[in-house]
Amino acid sequence: MNPSRFLLLGVACLLSLAASAQWQWIDNAGRKVFSDRAPPVDILEKNILKRPVARSPKTENSSLPGNSASTAPASAPTMSMPQDAASAPKLSGVDKELENKKKKTNEAEAAKRKLLQENNLKARIESCTRAKQSKVNYESGMRMARTNEKGEREVLDDAARGAELKRIQAIINSDCQ
Repeated sequence: MNPSRFLLLGVACLLSLAASAQWQWIDNAGRKVFSDRAPPVDILEKNILKRPVARSPKTENSSLPGNSASTAPASAPTMSMPQDAASAPKLSGVDKELENKKKKTNEAEAAKRKLLQENNLKARIESCTRAKQSKVNYESGMRMARTNEKGEREVLDDAARGAELKRIQAIINSDCQ
């Protein structure tokens, strides 16, 4: 065989080994980053795409005689390798973005409930005011008329006036508290 082919094959093998010791992650701007160093602490775990396949000092010590722990071969996929504790990003256990979203959602719901309560209160106050005014009108003794379902005007007699006063009083009792 040609010696240049062996040299080319050797270089290709070295490049593949060097490439396997790379970190890949998506930075805060959304760009894919390749590096031989661990990502900064502010990079979320879900944004780390690839970790290097290298033995850590802890893993090498575990392969000494007398230790029962075995190590994965260097050709094993990166996902099955145990995470190197020194190069792992520090996780607080709390996703700050998720906490902020939850907080904003809760605040929006509280504001929505408060607005709904204020609108209900305004409607009750308006209903109370109208009911009190109607009660004053019905108790004044003036002739009252209303329009029926057919669109005809009908004058209220004492029985209809009494029934309407009871209905208005019920509205006052419920809305004017």
